[in-house]
Amino acid sequence: MSITDTDTDTVSWNPKALDEILSNDEGRPVVFTNARILTMDPLIGAMVGADILFVGSLIVGVGPGIVTAAEDDNAIVVDCTGMTIVPAVVDTVALAGGRGRRSEYVATLTPGNTTDFLVVPDELADDVPSAVATLLARPEQVRALVAAGRPVLWAGTDAADRATAPETGNPAAPDLTGSPRVGVWIDQKDFLHQELTADGRYDETRGGRPHAYQGRYWIDGDRIDYLDDLGFWAYGEFRGDELHHASYVMKLG
Repeated sequence: MSITDTDTDTVSWNPKALDEILSNDEGRPVVFTNARILTMDPLIGAMVGADILFVGSLIVGVGPGIVTAAEDDNAIVVDCTGMTIVPAVVDTVALAGGRGRRSEYVATLTPGNTTDFLVVPDELADDVPSAVATLLARPEQVRALVAAGRPVLWAGTDAADRATAPETGNPAAPDLTGSPRVGVWIDQKDFLHQELTADGRYDETRGGRPHAYQGRYWIDGDRIDYLDDLGFWAYGEFRGDELHHASYVMKLG
């Protein structure tokens, strides 16, 4: 992304704080201070002249006066005067009034939630949708986009060492020879036998019917995604020594 020479306010936005955040290997707290914060949390609401405090990927405080302890805690301070902070992950159902309980709200700027937020000038953030629209249409005006506590954008440009999205499309299956997750997984009722092979293929036997479903699979952390040869997608989750898939709970046979 490029920034014009005349956009000096964006270029010079808190460069020292960015350097400190990027080199923060000691778990120092970070405070974005003196901002208008639209939390999207129906209990906390919106605040002016407020702070958001996070440690790593976790929000630990939101509201006015947090910055007063910054020196005591050796916190990194980011001055957000004239800025609005909104969730970077937007719950459109909540925006439309479709959440019946506060606990159902997704990705609000609430203590205990993941540190995903967007910082834009007040004049570009009348509300959460307009702030997000700024990110999409005028990213050079974004002061900060933070994901899990790490800057993605800063002062309108890509932050150093930022995370990048995986390439679209189906990746080649890695060689899983020796992986402890390769083998035949069997559900508690002995109905489903799901064989995961080292070449990234699966083959299911259901109720004694062989090859009921076959296809490719990919493992990312504890998640497994299936692409069946019939064309549909499914997923599962490894939980300890169990593989949970649809309503089945399986263990290696």
